[in-house]
Amino acid sequence: MPNNKLPMVAVMMGSSGDKEVMLEAKKILDEFGVPNVVRVISAHRSPDLCRRFVREAQAKGIRIIIAGAGKAAHLAGVVASLTTLPVIGVPLDAGMSGLDALLSMVQMPKGVPVACMAVGKSGAANAALLAVAILALKDEKLARRLVAYRKKMAEQVARESVVDVAEMKAR
Repeated sequence: MPNNKLPMVAVMMGSSGDKEVMLEAKKILDEFGVPNVVRVISAHRSPDLCRRFVREAQAKGIRIIIAGAGKAAHLAGVVASLTTLPVIGVPLDAGMSGLDALLSMVQMPKGVPVACMAVGKSGAANAALLAVAILALKDEKLARRLVAYRKKMAEQVARESVVDVAEMKAR
């Protein structure tokens, strides 16, 4: 059960086929201890459910919504049109290498913003990290965890760089 002391993030996806990619966001949120919910809700095939979920989200403690979809990828835009909560879009590769989904998210009309990430798993992970960064603005403990995460990532890259240079010299 989610810890009610922390803000929540909803991870939405347009179809169950999107789970493999969108669960990357959940993994990151879980790593940071950010309570989250994951829902498969289509803007096109279940519009009433989508509308109800989004309109009730804030009252249920959700502070940020991550929405991933491919093809026409209207989920993030529809969600953003129904709430003033921050919406982070993750375009998914369901055709055209995700370009169609990317364009549908970045070309939102003025007044209905969607923060758009990269296509695929990196985008889902970065969506979660952006959500963590937003929540960390009002949560010092979470902010410290984010700094530690970035430091660990930098250290890993530094270790890999040393190995790569050593391997290159050995050749």
